[in-house]
Amino acid sequence: MSYKIVLDSCGELPEQLKTDNRYEIVPLELQVGEERMWDDETFDQKTFLQKVAACPTCPKSACPSPERYMQAFDCEAEEIYVITLSGNLSGSYNSAYLARSMYLEKEPDKKIHVFDSCSASCGETQIAFYIASLAEEGKSFEEIVPLAEQFRDELTTYFVLDNLDTLRKNGRLSKVKAFVASTLAVKPVMGSTDDGNIVQRGQAIGMKKALAKMADIVLGDKTELQKKTLMITHCNCPDRAEKFKEIICKKANFRKILIMDTAGVSSMYANDGGIIVTV
Repeated sequence: MSYKIVLDSCGELPEQLKTDNRYEIVPLELQVGEERMWDDETFDQKTFLQKVAACPTCPKSACPSPERYMQAFDCEAEEIYVITLSGNLSGSYNSAYLARSMYLEKEPDKKIHVFDSCSASCGETQIAFYIASLAEEGKSFEEIVPLAEQFRDELTTYFVLDNLDTLRKNGRLSKVKAFVASTLAVKPVMGSTDDGNIVQRGQAIGMKKALAKMADIVLGDKTELQKKTLMITHCNCPDRAEKFKEIICKKANFRKILIMDTAGVSSMYANDGGIIVTV
């Protein structure tokens, strides 16, 4: 059976997969001040970060419309898997699910499943790659959906940011009850919960120690790392991503490691210098 994997643009793909017709990115809209732009192939991270830094108001994003998702479904693939950023952080999941219902009314034979990633950024990528591996093994749609949901439930997202203002001002830290960083030197280590909310997992003085703290938290959470893929997404800080890889790989071996730069939505929330990790 032919398949297609659709991600919203909070998820990243390696460059070689951006032209692969088995994948499609559905863009969110970004707003900086009065300027609106699409998080698609036209996104320029450097220019965007400069505009965010210069703008007195907080940047915002808007989820794709159901109609835009339906455009992605209108293809020859018989099985479609949709992965959105956490439903607790965006309306993207609800929009994609509504699109599925509308599309199946006119094409009832198409198989479409919408996954709430309960994550963002490379968390979406992890799920996409796992689904692709199952599909390439020849597993059926009915087999893939529960396996991918189980994989999603076992996936954890961690991040350290230089700047939490965008998350805070857009209400994405409402579940954080013990944020104690009072100076710029204190870097909180954040993580996702099972339902896709954000919590604080720890903190350290300075980014180097925060990366080491995050590595320790990952190692404390996860077992059988030699069977898992480590994904690291950075916002305009490849050296920092490589440093985290160096820190954690001194203590553990992974099946595969992938480092990517953030697209638009992840750049907006991670801000310049942010590191996001999923295992």
